[in-house]
Amino acid sequence: MQLHSSPPGSRRAAYAKVTFSVVVWGASFIATKVALQDVSPVTVVWLRFLIGVAILGAAVLARSQFALPDRQTGLYFSLLGFLGITFHQWLQSTGLETAQASTTAWIVATTPVFIALLGWLFLKERLGLLRVLGILIAGVGVLLVVTRGDLQGLFSGRSVASGDLLILISAPNWAVFSVLSRSMLQRHPAARMMFFVMLTGWIFTSLLFFVQGGPQEIIRLSAGGWVSILFLGAACSGLAYVFWYDGLQAIAATQVGAFLYMEPLVAMVVAALVLDERLAWISALGGGLILLGVWLVNRVQTPARDMSEY
Repeated sequence: MQLHSSPPGSRRAAYAKVTFSVVVWGASFIATKVALQDVSPVTVVWLRFLIGVAILGAAVLARSQFALPDRQTGLYFSLLGFLGITFHQWLQSTGLETAQASTTAWIVATTPVFIALLGWLFLKERLGLLRVLGILIAGVGVLLVVTRGDLQGLFSGRSVASGDLLILISAPNWAVFSVLSRSMLQRHPAARMMFFVMLTGWIFTSLLFFVQGGPQEIIRLSAGGWVSILFLGAACSGLAYVFWYDGLQAIAATQVGAFLYMEPLVAMVVAALVLDERLAWISALGGGLILLGVWLVNRVQTPARDMSEY
């Protein structure tokens, strides 16, 4: 429930919290690439969400929101954990081994487009001319980003990097996760739900972590790698989720959702500063088309994303 009559001080604090969340989520791609220089994707994900689970668990306890789910709800949380944590983060972390952080952020920004398509396909929601136009424009933007402008090479497969393809798959995967999360968000506090989703996803990831010799990899982490892991776990997977939903309680969802347009811009700037990535003009054009398309898709109904994908 949105509290539109919140005091000015409360609203300022909410805007600060939402801004924090968007900035750290935008920088999460860069932090992941830095950590991947030392260890494998599975180790990055396992360490990140070990920290995230601890922080979210502490927040849930501090707010007296902890309650064990029943069996059916626990199974549903497990499904969400596999989709939203284990599989999704494997896609993004593995993709970032070869994909640029800046282009990854542009591709991930298409998630609302896939949510709209899912609503049309399975919930019989009307799209309308503007939303269809937005989907088409965003699609052209994605093609420009993943092919670096070499559209002819798309048919031969030579211009699409495997990392970009994995990132592209992660966008509709997160859309499915977001749609499936909606019913649970109506029945459980967001922090408690995300805690159990993150916990089960981390448990699934643990299987891969130990099978692939993850514990032996940890000693390879450099100082920069540890800073990246701590940033991903504490800021991106812990505090940012808590702050995001605090913001949703004080600010209209349409206003909060608008902040998400900053994420790829933050990623582009931080990638240039930290990784010395140079964004080609054709990728920048594609990114602009993606944002325009997403804006058109959300123009009629502009809900904030149910869950963040970072």
